[in-house]
Amino acid sequence: MKNLTSLIAAALLAAACSQPAHIFEIAADKPGAEIQSTMYGVFFEDINFGADGGLYADMVKNRSFEFPNAFMGWETFGNVELRTGGPFPRNPHYVHLGYSGHSDKFSGLENEGFFGMGLKEGAKYDFSVYARGTGSLRVAFVDDDTMEERQMFAEDTLFVSDPAWKKYTLAIESPLTIQDAHLRLTLIGDGSLDIEHVSLFPQDSWNGLRADLVKALEDLKPGVFRFPGGCIVEGAELSTRYQWKNSVGPVENRPLNENRWHYTFDYKLFPDYFQSYGLGFYEYFLLCEHLGAEPLPVISCGLACQFQNWDKPEAHVPVKDLGPYIQDALDLVEFANGAVTTKWGKVRADMGHPEPFGMKYLAVGNEQWDYLYPERLVPFVEALREAYPDLKIIGTSGPDSEGKQFEYLWPEMRRIGVDLVDEHFYRPESWFLAEGTRYDDYPREGPKVFAGEYACHGKGKKWNHFEASLLEAAFMTDIERNADIVHMATYAPLFAHVKGWQWRPDLIWFDNLETVRSCSYYVQQLYSLNKGTNVLSLTMDGKPVAGLEGQDGLFASAVCDSGTGEVIVKIANTSAEAQTVRLEFSGVSLGAGKLFSLHSDDPDADNSLEEPCKVVPVESAVKASGSSLDAKVPAQTFQVYRIPVK
Repeated sequence: MKNLTSLIAAALLAAACSQPAHIFEIAADKPGAEIQSTMYGVFFEDINFGADGGLYADMVKNRSFEFPNAFMGWETFGNVELRTGGPFPRNPHYVHLGYSGHSDKFSGLENEGFFGMGLKEGAKYDFSVYARGTGSLRVAFVDDDTMEERQMFAEDTLFVSDPAWKKYTLAIESPLTIQDAHLRLTLIGDGSLDIEHVSLFPQDSWNGLRADLVKALEDLKPGVFRFPGGCIVEGAELSTRYQWKNSVGPVENRPLNENRWHYTFDYKLFPDYFQSYGLGFYEYFLLCEHLGAEPLPVISCGLACQFQNWDKPEAHVPVKDLGPYIQDALDLVEFANGAVTTKWGKVRADMGHPEPFGMKYLAVGNEQWDYLYPERLVPFVEALREAYPDLKIIGTSGPDSEGKQFEYLWPEMRRIGVDLVDEHFYRPESWFLAEGTRYDDYPREGPKVFAGEYACHGKGKKWNHFEASLLEAAFMTDIERNADIVHMATYAPLFAHVKGWQWRPDLIWFDNLETVRSCSYYVQQLYSLNKGTNVLSLTMDGKPVAGLEGQDGLFASAVCDSGTGEVIVKIANTSAEAQTVRLEFSGVSLGAGKLFSLHSDDPDADNSLEEPCKVVPVESAVKASGSSLDAKVPAQTFQVYRIPVK
């Protein structure tokens, strides 16, 4: 009898051990809230040399000699003189090259580019310059290495013989691959030339944008694209705010603007960091169209950066003087959507796009706070509602994810009647682990949520690493589960140059030749490519799987895709132990599906230029039985199951 009891106990124990520790109940036959096409997108800001020196492919720094030091980025030699009164009124400076006075010496300039110029062997580069006068201009690259005698290569010559300003072009092929070339322009002989707007683009760029960075955006398939930034919209002071009207029209006549990010609060970084506006609102709209993403411009509400001007009320526009700012907002909608017979619709058409861009969203202000913001937002909303009643207006809950300003601004946004509220949260690991049910109890009436800037900033290690990406994936299950209230989410910042960053972590890193996609990039991509069309209820013991007590660090969400006939389940195991899970789907039977796993044994690991594929999703096949699927989720792993149903 004793032996029989032992055998029964052993059998019961074995049966218990074979059962999954976690049973997820998924209502696959009851599609819920619709998931917006804008749910997962990207936010672009010209920080970390994301525009000039990054996405904008022109390789010449200070190409129109308009930096405060007109020769910043340039080295001059011989008879070189800066003059004023050139062909472009908003970029009035140009350079005069005269005979050096010696037959064995030369006059010219050399441009350092953005941390050098990256050239690829066999690739061709389009050089252009506006010039007048009589003479020959040698165009060449210089190997900027440590040798005393630096070598010129890929030389070609332009011949100028016209007293009027004209554009001259050359196509130059590089015979070698190099990270840090310089561009040298040399006057040959005893002629005399004036030059302005010196430019160099790789031929494989897309519409003037760097092809590999555009490809990285294409592969994300973003549903919304927020631009031109956050703090740069405000400016360190109002005179340096981003003004969209300065960013359209002929590129040669777009004025230089100081970049807010050449300041970091109380000290300066990168004194040569300015905005050429070569990447302007027209180019942003074209990129959105190319990506299939809804354009979401952000405009100034008349408040300069409040972080830098918190004690300076005189730094902001009085409410009574907001008229020009409101008109800028109205004119922007006309530029994007107006008929070619309208003033700003004609500007768009003259630039090459007579069809409207179909802009549906506009954000007024960035991370503003206190009463200063609502009192300025109200007249914008009133004017925009009257002129464009279908436009969706986005307000903000300030720079914090909770606290005094957050609690003040959300009711104000409801009172004013904006359509979405832009929430920002750069927070440590503990915050992301604790916020798995953040949106579950949000009011369902009134403004929707736009998670406009967020990233896990590790406590003590604010750089890209796998653990931060995993916790972002975990948190995003809450965004997805609450798709009825959260309509947009964009990680930030987007781009960073490895030699010129002010902020990290960032989604995509690059040098002058290559691009690397971070672990966080692959989290965003896995969500975007597996967005689905409707939310499905997923619970364990009647509760959402959100890292709650007894859930062993698991976070999960489920959606269906009505177009493909699949269910998609996302699971993040943030614990240090593997977890067994059973997925039980009601009302459907399952077919063979796919599993995408993102994992690293090292929580500090990330991809790099040297190891760009160190941590990437791995695809495998999964088999289901009837209406359930047993799975083992390894420790520190994000998984996406994509399974056809019948």
